[in-house]
Amino acid sequence: MKKLVFIRHGQSLYNLENRFTGWTDVDLTDDGYNGAREAGLILKKHGFIFDAAHTSVLKRAIRTLWIILHEMDLVWIPVHKSWRLNERHYGALQGMNKDEITERFGEEQVNEWRRSATIQPLAISPEGHLCDLSDPKYAGIGEGNIPLTESLLDTENRALVYWHKQIVPSLKHNQRVIISAHGNTLRSLIKYLDNIPDDGVASLNIPNSIPLVYELDDDLKPIRHYYLCQDGEVPDGAIPKHMDFNDPENCEWIG
Repeated sequence: MKKLVFIRHGQSLYNLENRFTGWTDVDLTDDGYNGAREAGLILKKHGFIFDAAHTSVLKRAIRTLWIILHEMDLVWIPVHKSWRLNERHYGALQGMNKDEITERFGEEQVNEWRRSATIQPLAISPEGHLCDLSDPKYAGIGEGNIPLTESLLDTENRALVYWHKQIVPSLKHNQRVIISAHGNTLRSLIKYLDNIPDDGVASLNIPNSIPLVYELDDDLKPIRHYYLCQDGEVPDGAIPKHMDFNDPENCEWIG
């Protein structure tokens, strides 16, 4: 049996401000830092050790991973970064307040942009796209790979290229792997692993800073998966309702 850990980055500044983030490279909040520390302590408490780590090129995911590895005394392991693990590109919505967008376009349209597997939001402006093109993080990846906007399936397609080329070989060689990424990137990978249909992904939501463990067979098919908190596995089907980072034992779950 192989174990793979997914972690969505800690709370970011745009999460706090209720903004669409996408490829905007914002940092963690204080709660985001604390959530990453707590995730590292939880993983260490339950005996997890990693041989390799994978993350995006966005600082909120990178910093979350750094903090986790620091808490686990694993800062020496290889860390692989790729734009293919970036958050979904939200096009013209990036940086916009979600409530304001809902008032402008209506709840049904916004939910379709956010949760549909196939619908792309409005494309980013030429000026915004030029900023992405000139960002040194994306030098050498090819202009055609830098999107104007993305659906969840677009995100899934690029994430799966990385999954098959980089993560699958690691798991096949029995490496213990952690992936620190983003809500939609992780939704894409989980959709693939659990064979969730396009119309079944709308309700799939990945919480910040809570380790999600997948147990896989030798063919990398899921055996089971579960979240971890201080006391161990979360009851099957439960989702995080509240985490008090000032009191790590105070976990509430619903499900």
